[in-house]
Amino acid sequence: MCLSVPGKIVNILDEDGLRMADVDFGGAIRKVCIEWVPEAGKGDYVLAHVGTALTVLDEQSALESLAAFDEINEKLKEEDFNL
Repeated sequence: MCLSVPGKIVNILDEDGLRMADVDFGGAIRKVCIEWVPEAGKGDYVLAHVGTALTVLDEQSALESLAAFDEINEKLKEEDFNL
């Protein structure tokens, strides 16, 4: 099973011939390859897995997914999983 995480593209660049992006994952900026999603642009949300964008998401879907992650995190804190 794979877990892909939604993030927002804040910058696009070319790196050694690959289309790359700086993607904001809740304040953590990571470099992600966006070569497979040529329609992705600055300000778009993408689902990323292991440094590669798999698809572009609409903003509502991305925000709903992020809210679900926050909810899970809060539940784990309530159960004292030491996160």
